[in-house]
Amino acid sequence: MKFIDEARIEVIAGDGGNGVASFCREKFRPFGGPDGGDGGRGGSIYAVADRNINTLVDYRFSKLHKARNGENGRGADCYGKGGEDIELRMPVGTLVVDEDDGEIVADLTEHGQRILLARGGEGGWGNIHFKSSTNRAPRQKTDGKEGERRHLRLELKVLADVGLLGMPNAGKSTFITAVSNARPKIADYPFTTLHPNLGMVRVSHEKSFVIADIPGLIEGAAEGAGLGIQFLRHLQRTRLLLHIVDLAPFDNVDPVKEAKAIVKELKKYDESLFEKPRWLVLNKLDVVPENERAKRVKDFIKRFAWKGPVFEISALTRDGCEELVQEIYRYLEQQRLQEQRVEETPQMDQSARGIDSIDPDDPRFKILD
Repeated sequence: MKFIDEARIEVIAGDGGNGVASFCREKFRPFGGPDGGDGGRGGSIYAVADRNINTLVDYRFSKLHKARNGENGRGADCYGKGGEDIELRMPVGTLVVDEDDGEIVADLTEHGQRILLARGGEGGWGNIHFKSSTNRAPRQKTDGKEGERRHLRLELKVLADVGLLGMPNAGKSTFITAVSNARPKIADYPFTTLHPNLGMVRVSHEKSFVIADIPGLIEGAAEGAGLGIQFLRHLQRTRLLLHIVDLAPFDNVDPVKEAKAIVKELKKYDESLFEKPRWLVLNKLDVVPENERAKRVKDFIKRFAWKGPVFEISALTRDGCEELVQEIYRYLEQQRLQEQRVEETPQMDQSARGIDSIDPDDPRFKILD
């Protein structure tokens, strides 16, 4: 299946049915009174997150989604039938944006999440609602309201804990194959990876995290060169970025120059993505002679002016990969614990303020001797 991570659609909810002005005309009931029923409600359109879908390809070709209108009311107190709702199933991680005002309509982050995209119009009232002691033969009725119409942009941002950055042929696909269940295409030419790949990394039986690999970035990517820039959105939900560098490129280019180009393009694309926690992973050490490895690593770090965490690995032989995976998991666990503390702190503060704000003179609080 072709990977599609962006689409534009139009959703049109159903209009409400019109109410009707009708009067009872039955035998032995010459003045039966008003009996006009209400119109039915128009169908609404919902987005539903489905983890069994991983692409927006269905919405690339099916752009118009319209719900049925509600039926008009009828006599004999008959109400019109409501239009059926429509559910649009989308991958988990889909962001739905209103193209007219830029408002975020839905952010589907959990399986089964159901968000209203366009509300159906309410049905009109029949004349049965307008009868009174002074108006026994009302001829008033109301028409149904129009359903909402929206032009939407769908953006798929894969949900992953860790994202991989690097030049083409830096070894990202080999690394994700070595540490996870992902099996991307691996070859000795640039841009082997053409779309994002997700892999589940098992640290133990009950401990795991998700890692995402995107096509390699090249210099000028922010201006449209290469493939990776269009997939950078998939790294925006990650907690940690791994910058993988080929320490022994086959074309003898300077790895420091390539690493700086990646950082430059990252900053051009999104400042918040540039400021995400980022670790440096020096790959393909198996190609470097053993007596030169320490010197080459030290020279790279000095010229790159890097002060963050550094890991030396060989994705092909898997040397250093296990230690890196364990460090990633420990880091992610620390981040989750910090987020839990932040969520719990406001509740504790609120309860503390409630205790301090007790007025001793309040008659509700009585001191018992």
